[in-house]
Amino acid sequence: MTHLIYPTTNFKAIEQTTIERGEGCYVWDNKGNKYLEGLAGLWCTALGYGNQELIQVATEQMSKLTFSHMFGGRTHQVAIDLADKLAEMIPMEDAVLSFGNSGSDANDTHIKLLRYYHEAIGKPQCRKIIARERSYHGVTVAAASLTGLPVTQNHFDLPVDALGILRTDHPHYYRGKLGEESETEFVDRIVGNLESMIVREGPDTIAAFIAEPITGASGVIVPPTDYYPKVQAVLNKYDIMFWADEVITGFGRTGNDFGCTTMGIDSPHMMTFAKQLSSAYMPISASAIRREMYDAMIDQSANAGAFGHGYTYSGHPVACAVALKTLEIYTRDSIFEKAAVTGEYLQKRLAEFVDHPLVGEVRGKGLLGALELVANKETGQAFVGGAVGGYAQKMAQDSGLLIRAVAGSCLGFCPPLIITPEQIDEMMAKTTIALDKTLEHCKNQGLLG
Repeated sequence: MTHLIYPTTNFKAIEQTTIERGEGCYVWDNKGNKYLEGLAGLWCTALGYGNQELIQVATEQMSKLTFSHMFGGRTHQVAIDLADKLAEMIPMEDAVLSFGNSGSDANDTHIKLLRYYHEAIGKPQCRKIIARERSYHGVTVAAASLTGLPVTQNHFDLPVDALGILRTDHPHYYRGKLGEESETEFVDRIVGNLESMIVREGPDTIAAFIAEPITGASGVIVPPTDYYPKVQAVLNKYDIMFWADEVITGFGRTGNDFGCTTMGIDSPHMMTFAKQLSSAYMPISASAIRREMYDAMIDQSANAGAFGHGYTYSGHPVACAVALKTLEIYTRDSIFEKAAVTGEYLQKRLAEFVDHPLVGEVRGKGLLGALELVANKETGQAFVGGAVGGYAQKMAQDSGLLIRAVAGSCLGFCPPLIITPEQIDEMMAKTTIALDKTLEHCKNQGLLG
């Protein structure tokens, strides 16, 4: 009997695979089986496994300063350097950053910052947050309340209403359109719904709108081109902040430096980072806000005696050193530019599956993509539950490819940014095997519509 509680796992299906080591874009299990890592771990190992520069800088920092907290005026240079580097990189006006340990706690930090800020400027009633259906923002109590996926909410009795979380439409045209609605009509309808909600709730009660530029766990939803400009126009009209969750899309994943750049999101007020910030070599996250927001909170924190938020490991020196080196490698080795090229190739290869009998939609940007598996290709009929996606994931693994079934029966792809075209070909060949075996399974089980 195990003594572990496994995250995001069916407790009746634990310990299926034991990963023992990794190198580059591959990992091996304890039985010697080799797998191409098609999901970068969990959307995060941008530089692959065993990068000696990151291992070395972690070792050096541990030898120099293993740990130092950042409470009560204490600091260390590597955290300052990382904050300065990030502020220089991200598409936000004069950013100020708070460090944490995961994307979930970074989004929790933002919720508290929103409340602290609006209290400071005399608008304590401005605390509601608009999140979308089919969104993913983490699994802590507050972040899971933002998340719009049933699996993260069922049975947890989350304080969604108490936190002032409002829910608006997801921007997935394939699943969200009504009848013969065009993309433009779809966008106008859901953005109109957003504006109606704002008016109904009262604009002076709504602090922010949160969105992943392109979603991950909800099926790699790529919104129509005119979606974000129209959303931002509505938010600007009512003086509501745009909060970009770049935990998955940040740092070269979508073919540009950040998902906001790819999707035409103009200078968000808040941004969340984790995962590829350190290529997952150390746990670290960052919550970024505009300088004007930080400045408004200075006097309030002084009057209170302290800004009463932060974690023991906020700005952990080893994590900061690894993240700083990761950013250096991204720039020095033109990782984003190279990933943009291989990303175009991945999208081209994924598009070849559009004619497969099981594939209803192919979508993605850069080195992020998904195949939506359907029971009926003509009608787009979805499979009930996630069993078919899980079967396809297992067939891929049996073929030596690690990918993930998300949002029911979508197959998500998110390889390390260092993947080569030859390895993408290998990934697509293994995906073909998995899809063909899954199609045969569906025929045998009478699952096709």
